[in-house]
Parts: sequence; structure tokens; C-alpha cells
Amino acid sequence: MNQKLTSSFYFQENVVDLAKNLIGKFLVTNFNGEITSGMIRETEAYAGVTDKASHAYKGKRTKRTEIMYHEGGIAYVYLCYGIHSLFNIVSNRADIPHAILVRAIKPIDGIELMKQRAGKKNIEKNFAIGPGKVSKILGISCQHSGLDLNSDLIWIEDRGLKITSNQIVSTPRIGVAYAGEDALLPYRFVLK
Repeated sequence: MNQKLTSSFYFQENVVDLAKNLIGKFLVTNFNGEITSGMIRETEAYAGVTDKASHAYKGKRTKRTEIMYHEGGIAYVYLCYGIHSLFNIVSNRADIPHAILVRAIKPIDGIELMKQRAGKKNIEKNFAIGPGKVSKILGISCQHSGLDLNSDLIWIEDRGLKITSNQIVSTPRIGVAYAGEDALLPYRFVLK
């Protein structure tokens, strides 16, 4: 049975464990009555003020990052390279700016609409791999930043899929070399 994750799921204190626990959950969007969804296959954890790869490192607060300081269960969507909207999940309690980037999904519902959004006729191997692609095919944009993930527009479901630890690989995050030693932390989780 499909069950929308409750707010308490996002209040977990350990952002790394939460990023791992999101593997096998389903990210769902419902825009204009059209549902698209995908099973989450890859995530990255960002541990707030202590994590040099985080937008909130050292307590940085800007108009863009302020949403990270909200209570968990909120969408944090930002523009990368002025092109790609990247979807993140704010976690933990208010004023603890943890976030999890969704990097890849397996398309499940609304595949024709996803192909249309991507301008593709077929689903190729890397169709839903990469955080910019995930947002594009699910219709997520920066205007959705701050949206409650218990809304009827974007949410995450548990559909009863059981993923075990040995099905998940942890690696360093991608594209955060600027973070020095924090770039080497095994905060990226990928379903084998």
C-alpha cells in the first residue's frame, strides 16, 4: 500500500542515515492533475553547518539557503549553473540545516509525460540519472522550494519495497571537490 511519509520521518537527526533510508522510496509529483513518480535510486547527504560541501556551512544564511533552516519535510530546490533545478529534502529540526539531494530515480508513473518534459522519445540508460534530470522529468522547479512534502504537489511515498543495506553502495559525493576532506565523506548512496 502506498503511504505518504509523515513529517516525523524527516525529523531524523542523522542526515546520512536518512539519505540511505530514502533509497527505495518514491518521489511523486502531481501538477495539473498529472502524476509522475520514480523510485529513488541515488541520494547525497549534506550535514549543515559542519559540512564544507553544504550551502549552510558555518551557518551561512542567504535568501536561497534560508529554507534549509526550516523544520524537516520541506523541499529545497535551487538553480545549479543557472540551468538545472536541483531537488533536495530538508531534514532534522528547525535551525539544523540538513538536506538530502535526490540524484537519480527509476521512472515509474507518468513515463510518457516524463519523456515529453525531457524532449525524448525513449527512455535511455541515463534518462533519470542526475539531479537536474530528476527535477526536469518530474516537473520540479525552483518555484517549488519551500513546499511542504506533505502537500498534494510533491511528496515521498513508502510503497513497501524492502531495500537491504547490502543493496546500497556508499561513495563520496559528486562535484564537491571544493569541500576538501569533506568531499571524501561517504555521503552518497546508490542502489546497486
